Amino acid sequence: MTEVQVKSTQNGVNVEALLGARNALGETPEAGRFVWRATNEWVHGTHSRSSVRSYYGLGAEHEHKSGFDFEADHPLVFAAEDNAATPVEIVLVGLASCLTAGVAAVAQNREIQLNSVKATVEGDMDIQGILGADPDVRNGFSNIRVTYDIDADASPEDIEALVAQSQKRSAVFDIVTNPTNVTVEVT
Repeated sequence: MTEVQVKSTQNGVNVEALLGARNALGETPEAGRFVWRATNEWVHGTHSRSSVRSYYGLGAEHEHKSGFDFEADHPLVFAAEDNAATPVEIVLVGLASCLTAGVAAVAQNREIQLNSVKATVEGDMDIQGILGADPDVRNGFSNIRVTYDIDADASPEDIEALVAQSQKRSAVFDIVTNPTNVTVEVT
């Protein structure tokens, strides 16, 4: 009699629930329409504070189990007070967080045990654009680099496939790499 070895992967992602949600959306696609929100209030100078409390999804309003607060400012070299990360650094945090969550979910689904995952994200920007010094220089990033250092019980090819699948499904990767309609109003 041959002993069958069952591989148990514990990356902390409930893949069954995610796959169940995907299947449920096939039956009721309108439930997949979410509205994420954040509110922001000016503090002083370039310093502001944002809050995330609720969102709409699955056909109803939802409250997070606790609220989340974020601060943003600009550094001293911009003649600001450097009370928090800059808004563009927060975008990089969002990208790294979304891609890394995807790596964990895909690894769990593929039964690959992660030992450690570290992402380093760098964005290149010429501030002549935002300062109005050169109208031909864009205000945003000209290039973003994401570098992963992943230790997992998998081959290098399997690890590269994890990252590729995460990138393919990442909402934030999509947001920063594709145009998005943005409406700004004053009430």
